[in-house]
Amino acid sequence: MTIDSHQHFWNYEPVKHKWIDESMSAIRNDFLPDDLKKVYNENGIDGCVAVQADQTILETDFLLDLASKNDFIKGVVGWVDLRANNLETVLEAYKAYEKLKGFRHVVQGEEDSNFLLRPNFMKGISILEKHHYAYDILVFPHQLGAVLEFVKQFPNQKFVIDHIAKPYIKDGFYEGWALLMKEIGKHENVCCKLSGMITEANFNTWTPSQIHPYMSLILEVFGAERTLFGSDWPVCLVAGNYRKVKGLVTEFIAKMSTTEQAAIMGGNAIKFYNLK
Repeated sequence: MTIDSHQHFWNYEPVKHKWIDESMSAIRNDFLPDDLKKVYNENGIDGCVAVQADQTILETDFLLDLASKNDFIKGVVGWVDLRANNLETVLEAYKAYEKLKGFRHVVQGEEDSNFLLRPNFMKGISILEKHHYAYDILVFPHQLGAVLEFVKQFPNQKFVIDHIAKPYIKDGFYEGWALLMKEIGKHENVCCKLSGMITEANFNTWTPSQIHPYMSLILEVFGAERTLFGSDWPVCLVAGNYRKVKGLVTEFIAKMSTTEQAAIMGGNAIKFYNLK
């Protein structure tokens, strides 16, 4: 089964989605399951994990509602305030939703580079671990030092790094990112999504060869057993289309064994998120 481990849905609202700036105007539209279903039919995708784009409980409920009405949405990564005193109660209330598989915070948007290491946030992660939810790590490269210390604190928590930690492909920066990803990858409870890469390159002029060194590093560090394919649809549309995003990964891993390819293109997502 081919699973897209990372995509988004939204009803576009200028204020809520202010992160969609002028350079990304192509995605200032609604993107909903009927739109994605057509794309999946054209590209041989069997299911997906819908990931939060807005930091509200309403966002989590919105995604869960869509998942309840669309079988191809196999899992949801929502948002809760992991620093809240009532987190335990909130998670108890969500236990009834089988498709809720994990949570994410937009740490890349936090000014504090050490946000992940704040005591109240780490307390929230310890509660997530108790409830067996996964956590998606969304950061920029300058936050990877904190990520390394963060994952060391929770050896039994399932983590996945979104968008290969958004290296500055457009500017050609590699070494610092690679060094820290190698250290983080030594922790076997951490996986990584091959997603969001073309939007870290130049939207209009990127080539696969520019991205290949970053993909090579991820496969070297996380191996075929801890790497997940993700499209980052519809964000990827600002720099290409779904066929190009999928092809970037499938063509790069084509020389690997069929077992390894199947793991990256779906098996690992099923295992990591416990998809049904």
